[in-house]
Amino acid sequence: MAGARMAARAVVAAWNSLLRTWRRSLQFRVVSTTVLLGIVVVSLLGSYLYNEIADDLQSDRVRTSEQEARALTQQAQDQWDNTTATSVQELNLVGDDVVRGLTPAGPDPGRYVIMLRGAKNTSPTLLNARGTGGIAISAVPQELREAVAADPSHQQTKVSNILIDGGQVPAVFVGTGVEVPTAGRYDLFYVTPMTQEVRTMSLISTAFTLAGLALTVLLGAVAWVVTKQVVTPVRRAAEVAERLSSGKLNERMASRGEDDLALLGTSFNAMADSLQAQIRQLEGLSRVQQRFVSDVSHELRTPLTTIRMAGDLLYDSRSEFDPVVGRSAELLQGELDRFESLLADLLEISRFDAGAAALDLEPVNLCDTVAEVVSAAKPLAERRGSTVEIVAAGPVEAEVDQRRVERILRNLVVNAIEHGEGKPVTIHLRSGEGSVAVVVEDHGVGLRQGEASMVFTRFWRADPARARTTGGTGLGLAIALEDARLHNGWLQAWGEPGAGSRFRLTLPQKSGESLTSSPLPLSPGERL
Repeated sequence: MAGARMAARAVVAAWNSLLRTWRRSLQFRVVSTTVLLGIVVVSLLGSYLYNEIADDLQSDRVRTSEQEARALTQQAQDQWDNTTATSVQELNLVGDDVVRGLTPAGPDPGRYVIMLRGAKNTSPTLLNARGTGGIAISAVPQELREAVAADPSHQQTKVSNILIDGGQVPAVFVGTGVEVPTAGRYDLFYVTPMTQEVRTMSLISTAFTLAGLALTVLLGAVAWVVTKQVVTPVRRAAEVAERLSSGKLNERMASRGEDDLALLGTSFNAMADSLQAQIRQLEGLSRVQQRFVSDVSHELRTPLTTIRMAGDLLYDSRSEFDPVVGRSAELLQGELDRFESLLADLLEISRFDAGAAALDLEPVNLCDTVAEVVSAAKPLAERRGSTVEIVAAGPVEAEVDQRRVERILRNLVVNAIEHGEGKPVTIHLRSGEGSVAVVVEDHGVGLRQGEASMVFTRFWRADPARARTTGGTGLGLAIALEDARLHNGWLQAWGEPGAGSRFRLTLPQKSGESLTSSPLPLSPGERL
């Protein structure tokens, strides 16, 4: 049993390795397909030719046997007509001479003869049934005997197997008859084994097999050479593309000649030059933008602190002012809170851009974190008329930066409540296969086509003209995406108009590990 299990595992491992090679190697697929198609074509062609040759050999043997049988039957009839024997004993002796004369001499005759009493013979004189070469009388097919009896004026032919030297050999049976003086009609059956034809077909089969194998190998070699000439430049292009994607923008393909592959290399290099120029231009603009955001954010901190102190003083003293001035102090306090939140977001974005963001990792049960976020968002949910439900089968633990994950979840939950149109919000949690996932689902306005990839863009809003009573600074989801990437995680969105939206956060359970899948589906119809 252990040996069988090891063999089964070895077969499965080999099969999986073959499948991986099939998926990853274009050259292997082309060569394998060519070889398989070559085997199919060679097999079909070989089978057709083999059958045609076999049919021709059999037809020739049948035709030759029939011609020989006519001549030999005439010879036997002449011998019977010229005999003077009258007694049974004498007729049996003549019968032996006749049968021996119809059989070729030699240790391995190419023809055997069997003489049997005709089925409709009513003569009282009864001769012995006889045959040559030790062939059994029962070797003659019954249907051939019936055919000869039914039409005695014509030869009857049938191809059937016969037992010779312990082995079955196809043979041609030709049945006819002669008139024996005083004994009536007796049937003669000529049995011609197709031993030589069998040997010939065996040689042809071996030759076809060897030729087919050689042709298949040749086809595989040709396919390998041809695909190598095509695949090698494509692989070089893939390698150069990988180096370009890693930031080595000066990488280029070698381009020689004037054929299609040379044109591919030239076009690829032109594309790389254009991309390099545009990337450098965008990098310059991005650096200017990042520097501007960073400088403005830091420069605004000092005046904002002063304005905040003055605003707090006015807000605390609003009861001493007339109602109009008091209301203005309240509005000023609210806008200062909003401006301070925007400035904090800008500072956080500038830290990501500068590469200064770092993780403070610790083991965290995300169920507790979600519960804290939901509790903090409860007043907003009550104002909006939404209920928030948490669905988790058990603890969902991971090694994360709790502050950053809490910020991600707070953004997702608040957005779901604000855009959920008062409908229930559901938060799903699950762990599995080295990862944890949180899906925040609402049933509100949803997302239009193309918006799922834009919601994480900085300052993007689904409706730029909507009142500022909903929505934040436009940086919350952008910061959440950066926080997820800092954990080597995913933050993805799905939505349909009128059906709501789903935001999925997927994080590795162990810090530094990579994700391959998520324990929760992103869309309702997605299969894991």
